[in-house]
Amino acid sequence: MSINFWSPIKLSIEITIISGILATILGITVGKIMANRTFKGKAIVETIFLLPLVLPPTVVGFLLIIIFGRNSLIGQLIELIFDQPVMFTYWSAVIASTVVAFPLMYQAAVAGFEGVDKDIENAGRMDGANEFQIFIYLTIPQALRMILSGSVMSFARALGEFGATLMFAGNIPGKTQTIPTAIYMAIDTGNMEFAWLWVISIISISFFMLICLNLMKP
Repeated sequence: MSINFWSPIKLSIEITIISGILATILGITVGKIMANRTFKGKAIVETIFLLPLVLPPTVVGFLLIIIFGRNSLIGQLIELIFDQPVMFTYWSAVIASTVVAFPLMYQAAVAGFEGVDKDIENAGRMDGANEFQIFIYLTIPQALRMILSGSVMSFARALGEFGATLMFAGNIPGKTQTIPTAIYMAIDTGNMEFAWLWVISIISISFFMLICLNLMKP
């Protein structure tokens, strides 16, 4: 009983940590590139970045299958390198969670970077600092509150991911079965005891994350 119960929780935490870190790194990187920059087609690019926020999870899962499936160029390349398809693996769950968590991190990063005082950055340049030093020591500290807020929201979103993960990664116990998919299967099979325990678990973890987020507010 303990193994069956703890396995989805352990897997969810692992996937949430990895996908949350990936979403944070990608969000900061892309957010820095896009902030305070105007170019033709920017609205279209940003709309694509934010689509996972509004698309049904099943659509996101379907698109991931098309992009990473065995019939796609990317999927075939992955299978050639790792000698197995990415679908229905641990990493497919990570990819699905990262994709749905990224928009939240991206929005927060862009807002944070656009609020940075450019005079402080320019003063750093005048003092001889290179762009990397300016980014690390001047830009990041000023945008840190928004970055941390976006990161927490990304982790929470990754933890609760269900639809895209179910379609792209499946529901394989001990391999791709996360808390949301475990709850779905428990209800489907009439095991309400386990369903309640997993519901309480994910509520507790999410509650802790949101408490941390609220503590970051001024």
